[in-house]
Amino acid sequence: MSEQYFDPKLKIFALNSNKPLAEKIAKVVGVELGKISVNQFSDGEIRINIEESIRGDHVYIIQSTSSPVNDNIMELLIMIDALKRASVKTVNVVIPYYGYARQDRKARSREPITSKLVANMITRAGADRILTLDLHAAQIQGFFDMPVDHLLGAPLLATYFLDNDIANEDTVVVSPDHGGVTRARKLAEFLKAPIAIIDKRRPKANVAEVMNIIGNVEGKKCILIDDMIDTAGTITLAAQALEDAGATEVYACCTHPVLSGPAIERIENSVLKKVIVTDSIQLTEDKMSDKIVQISVSELMGDAIKRIHENKSVSPLFEKKFPSNNK
Repeated sequence: MSEQYFDPKLKIFALNSNKPLAEKIAKVVGVELGKISVNQFSDGEIRINIEESIRGDHVYIIQSTSSPVNDNIMELLIMIDALKRASVKTVNVVIPYYGYARQDRKARSREPITSKLVANMITRAGADRILTLDLHAAQIQGFFDMPVDHLLGAPLLATYFLDNDIANEDTVVVSPDHGGVTRARKLAEFLKAPIAIIDKRRPKANVAEVMNIIGNVEGKKCILIDDMIDTAGTITLAAQALEDAGATEVYACCTHPVLSGPAIERIENSVLKKVIVTDSIQLTEDKMSDKIVQISVSELMGDAIKRIHENKSVSPLFEKKFPSNNK
């Protein structure tokens, strides 16, 4: 356990989306979680009460905007408002998983850019800084009119594969689409491995059709990487395509285990050996599987909070090797 953090002006509060992660982050920082009650009136309206003085404090709110997305966003906005009215010095919003991130542009006529809308709401509510992890599109940082520290999950995922002797000279890191090449290249740098790309066509949302594999995967151990796994259609189709192309073993990893709809069933029935995910989203019992290994982002995010509070650079965390903490 980390030593007690001696700046009484640093406070961390947890909302309802991922309290286990918030407790781990607070432990890394060396503070107790702030006292707060978050509940609902009988009609579903959210009620928040901060049960300690926070005047002049630097407050960090831990809240993933995962399912139920809209409830968690409203909790966050109400909490920001409560903090501003309680005369805090700064409001720092820690969002391990940023929901609505896939709606980051107009892909068709008359579509909203909901990711920007959510950023506007958080900004207008009164946040001073965002700390987040593996945004679906890096340009979302520019949607916020405030500092955004954007952490990467690749060092954590790489550590797991290295510490468990999965990565070796026969390993290939595979991007499931062209958009994920930068992410795959980052993991490949840590593992000192080549990359391959799966060229796919997506006829409609959550439906992917694998078309071709760019790169050599025959006789190789393949590691698929994505920022999130939602219905697991893309990742399981990609895994099958890799096995059909001669891969000896196929692993998958992602930062955000959304795992909605048929995801668990698809993973269970797939050729994937293991799926490595982080705890940016809290997994419920129905989303557990023997094939899923969850590692924690708590040390990464806790270190980032300490560096931000002490006005130190966060960039060393992009390369830092963290101890394996799979659970």
